Amino acid sequence: MAEGSRAAGVQGARTGPAGVPLPGRGNSRGRAMTFQAWGWRREEASQVLAWVPDAEGGRGAAMSRRTPATKDPTAVERANLLNMAKLSIKGLIESALSFGRTLDSDYPPLQQFFVVMEHCLKHGLKVRKSFLSYNKTIWGPLELVEKLYPEAEEIGASVRDLPGLKTPLGRARAWLRLALMQKKMADYLRCLIIQRDLLSEFYEYHALMMEEEGAVIVGLLVGLNVIDANLCVKGEDLDSQVGVIDFSMYLKNEEEIGNKERNVQIAAILDQKNYVEELNRQLNSTVSSLHSRVDSLEKSNTKLIEELAIAKNNIIKLQEENHQLRSENKLILMKTQQHLEVTKVDVEAELQAYKHSRQGLDEMCNEARRQLRDESQLRQDVENELAVQVSMKHEIELAMKLLEKDIHEKQDTLIGLRQQLEEVKAINIEMYQKLQGSEDGLKEKNEIIARLEEKTNKITAAMRQLEQSDNDLLTQTRTIAMSLVKSASSDTQDQYKLVKDISF
Repeated sequence: MAEGSRAAGVQGARTGPAGVPLPGRGNSRGRAMTFQAWGWRREEASQVLAWVPDAEGGRGAAMSRRTPATKDPTAVERANLLNMAKLSIKGLIESALSFGRTLDSDYPPLQQFFVVMEHCLKHGLKVRKSFLSYNKTIWGPLELVEKLYPEAEEIGASVRDLPGLKTPLGRARAWLRLALMQKKMADYLRCLIIQRDLLSEFYEYHALMMEEEGAVIVGLLVGLNVIDANLCVKGEDLDSQVGVIDFSMYLKNEEEIGNKERNVQIAAILDQKNYVEELNRQLNSTVSSLHSRVDSLEKSNTKLIEELAIAKNNIIKLQEENHQLRSENKLILMKTQQHLEVTKVDVEAELQAYKHSRQGLDEMCNEARRQLRDESQLRQDVENELAVQVSMKHEIELAMKLLEKDIHEKQDTLIGLRQQLEEVKAINIEMYQKLQGSEDGLKEKNEIIARLEEKTNKITAAMRQLEQSDNDLLTQTRTIAMSLVKSASSDTQDQYKLVKDISF
């Protein structure tokens, strides 16, 4: 599938808008369109070719002479780095898709990609002075990513924990490799280039990371998320590697370009053939499905015609029934009108009789109203008297409840006193028994007995007083009950029985 998409992409680059093939090898316009198929303009290609040494047939010198003398050298450097980044990323993606498996550290396009990224990050880097020498490394801005992107703390800690790394440059190279394996390189660098005020501490104002070219490169790095890489960073010597860009991977001679174009054209033709065959198979399946659908529609059409004939017969039957019902409705309407006329005459006769009898009814109604007023007044008086009796009854019930509560409390007190008396008697008996067996404490026990007898006398007197008050309460209860019996003579038999039980 990767080969098909690659061939389709190249095919789209080699054909015009109307499908007309572009000029082939040997034509300058064809070579310019080939540069466009790679994703960059002819002017950018000329800037890249300007890096080639003079030993390559003088092409580099010739291309360098085309660059205007007034152009800013830093802008040319940024453009060259941007073009190399485009070539490196595009070549890495295409080769990785054609490779068809996970990339390792020995893969040449991957090695060149890291070299190009190192050059891009080093462009415009400020030189920091130390005690012994000048320090110019890319580890500083990469270490800043941890503060801007919390998820990058893990990768920074992993780089610091690697035992074989001794220089900041080695840590930066390890950081780039781990970021590529995590597929987060674009996200990390995007957070970095947004904070230009922080980047100004590490880069000059004309550096690639401070200009628009840095944002373009970060956008290109998003495409690397389709690549799976398994890089061994722990055992690799990243401190002493020499980062040199190999232009031979990106600049090919005309024969190789022609062979590649012919291979691409053949692959494109095969892809088109496969596409046409697949399209033909799909069309055949579509035609067969359409035939089956037409057959089903014909069957459903015949069923619908039969149902339509049945519906027409039903409509004819319903129309005949409707005609019969209309004739019956006319007959019923005529009979109803005759019946209404007869009923109207009877209603008029009854109305005359009602008018004659209404006068007598009015007199009877007036008499009934007068009697109703008298009865209402009498009922109001009875209700008032009943309310008075009910209030008295509630008061009597409340008094009875209070008396019952008082009686219960006194009975509880009597029971407690009797229990105390029994306890005193038991103590007295015990003391008397101890008195017989103890001669030494006789005097003390006599005193205790005297006190107990005195306490017993007091309790007996209290009991007598309570019995006397109980008798007085019973007498008062009987008196109240008798008065209630006399005053509430209109109460029911149940209330009378309740009062009688309380009094006795």
